[in-house]
Amino acid sequence: MKVIVIGGGIIGCLTACFLKQRGADVVVLERGKTGQEASWAGAGILCPIHPWLYPDAFSHLMDASLALYPDLQATLMEETGIDPEWLQSGLMIPLFDDDVIHHRDDALAWSKKFDWHVDILDAQAAKQQEPCLNSAHLDGALLWKDVAQIRNPRLLQAVRVWMKKLAIEIHEHDEVSSLIESSTGKVCGVKNSQGMAYYGDAVLLAGGSWTGELAKNMGFSLPVQPVKGQMLLLKGQPNLVRHIIKHDDAYFVPRKDGRILVGASMEFVGFERGNTANIMQHLKDSIQKLTPSLAGLDIEHQWMGFRPGTPDGLPFLGAITEKEGLWVASGHYRNGVGLAPITAQVMSQYMLGETPDVDLTAFDAQRSMPEHSAIGFPDI
Repeated sequence: MKVIVIGGGIIGCLTACFLKQRGADVVVLERGKTGQEASWAGAGILCPIHPWLYPDAFSHLMDASLALYPDLQATLMEETGIDPEWLQSGLMIPLFDDDVIHHRDDALAWSKKFDWHVDILDAQAAKQQEPCLNSAHLDGALLWKDVAQIRNPRLLQAVRVWMKKLAIEIHEHDEVSSLIESSTGKVCGVKNSQGMAYYGDAVLLAGGSWTGELAKNMGFSLPVQPVKGQMLLLKGQPNLVRHIIKHDDAYFVPRKDGRILVGASMEFVGFERGNTANIMQHLKDSIQKLTPSLAGLDIEHQWMGFRPGTPDGLPFLGAITEKEGLWVASGHYRNGVGLAPITAQVMSQYMLGETPDVDLTAFDAQRSMPEHSAIGFPDI
């Protein structure tokens, strides 16, 4: 079986690897460079973001995905020699007495329901665990010690090397413009913007934030839109920040080498590229407010990316029923890296005629969308 994968982010690339391992012949088409959009730009937090806002199916999917990471890390190390830097750094939500803490009780109830161990810390214990926190008005913290992170660029670098080792055909700077359909209406390939045709037995649409536009060009609707995020990188020393710190104003992700990623904005501005002064100032102000001891560190880099958002915040995983032979794996929003392993596994199973390991009903591409989003998306 030959599969054409549209999109060279972590979802498309890792699914291509899993398909190849199962015996498929795979071609990946990427409009830019592989792994240079949301997959590269994200923080690499391996934890569901606000999972209590989602149906239980989301948490089950995330749990299944995170369970695959140790084996994936070992495989990538063995096959490529590149360490993606999977690190169990824990995640802390500090509680300040002047904050409006959303969903605290929901977070604790969710943790109990899905067996995610959480420690409830008073102010003194929170400061001992994370000395960089601002002592003023610190009221305590929630700490999930088992949460891990991964360094996105290194993960993508390893997956790209693995793809080459698996002899997966990759075409960069190759933008897909339309589908090729047989006389019976079955999808049997795609055409790029120069009119070149690629033929296959199935097509996987994994175009990230561009999926909605691609679907429209292909003659159907899929509500995926870009959600811009801006962030910056501080040049620090190891252990200045000991855990991932997540607050409504900003999050902080400490890397092994001491660098600290600070993010991220949530902007509905279409595909408007570039960093903006007001967002960068907001992140700097958040550093001063939450972790003032970090305020003097040099800003080494700043960047942005586009998350692929959907009205209900859930990805689309499965077949497009109105286009036989077309499949989709997109719309992962803030959870793309966390959900990448399970997405690759279930999509490779599904596309090759096997029963997926996880029930994908909640992620069906034809599901109904909410009239009003509960997680901050404008109506699409």
